[in-house]
Amino acid sequence: MPIPGNFSTPIRLSAKERALSEIQRWIIDGTLHPGEKLLDADLAEALGVSRTPVREALQLLEAQGLVELHPGKETRVRLIEKDDILKLYPTLASLHALAAEQAAPLVLPGHIEQLKELNARFSDAIAVGQPFQAMEWDEQFHNLIVDIADNPYIASFGASLQIHIRRFKYVFLRQPVAATQASVQEHAAVIQALEKRDPEAAAAMMKQNLLRPMRELYELI
Repeated sequence: MPIPGNFSTPIRLSAKERALSEIQRWIIDGTLHPGEKLLDADLAEALGVSRTPVREALQLLEAQGLVELHPGKETRVRLIEKDDILKLYPTLASLHALAAEQAAPLVLPGHIEQLKELNARFSDAIAVGQPFQAMEWDEQFHNLIVDIADNPYIASFGASLQIHIRRFKYVFLRQPVAATQASVQEHAAVIQALEKRDPEAAAAMMKQNLLRPMRELYELI
């Protein structure tokens, strides 16, 4: 089970939070392969923690649907099902389109500047070949719009879907810059629609921003 030793984690995290953060990342970026057997002793040694927080983290990852626990037997990374792309993306697209629609009348100039900055950082991360960082900037962009919409149900359901979509999104963002730069342009169009307080245009472009990668990913995987 190849585990990198040169990773960095945020400070002030509990052992369980650190284990959860790193193992989740390794699953998303493919360090831990779909179907791979996970050994809590090896993970604990790599993370520099005891086996207890690793086991607790694995239980949370099971609840998120990223691993499969078989008590007394083994723990494995959950397999990726190609058809899940066609179930996850349209659902999240509908939620985030609704968020954009509801955010349009509530957006403030400060929000617009934040969105532009996040999109610029997203673009920069793509340009220098940092897909995981690009994914995080992309999520912050979308999450800010969800926050502006002030709808806790969109936030809750969307966060759950994002965990699963991350595994597919990482694959997409590893593609050549030309294939992913369209996302930057779509973000800019969403910002423009929000700035004009046009809920229909904001919702339509937000939906396109999620459904286009879905179609491309389905052909790629």
